[in-house]
Amino acid sequence: VQLQASGGGLAQPGGSLRLSCTASGLSLAYYNVGWFRQAPGKEREGVACASTRYGNKEYADSVKGRFTISSDNIRTVFLQMNKLKPEDTAVYYCAASLSSFGREEYIYDYWGQGTQVTVSS
Repeated sequence: VQLQASGGGLAQPGGSLRLSCTASGLSLAYYNVGWFRQAPGKEREGVACASTRYGNKEYADSVKGRFTISSDNIRTVFLQMNKLKPEDTAVYYCAASLSSFGREEYIYDYWGQGTQVTVSS
């Protein structure tokens, strides 16, 4: 099982980026998926999660209205990030949970490697 995150890079404040997370060895149709981020010197936080089976979605207050999580329900999860702020700068990780829905790290079974997002002018 492998999750591969991509799409990070440098964006200006107010700009957009779209992260992708592609799964191999599992079908996301049976998993809850999440995006997390970790900024330098800070703990990792869950920013968004989605149930591919039931359509539930949840966002951290810091990204609500700016970030959107979506999935093709088979292999790929996306995180559309709009109106980016410098405080969104972090390494972003995707994760998959077979049994639970939420933004807590401990419920996730599989993790992708991180992709760096830097928001700076």
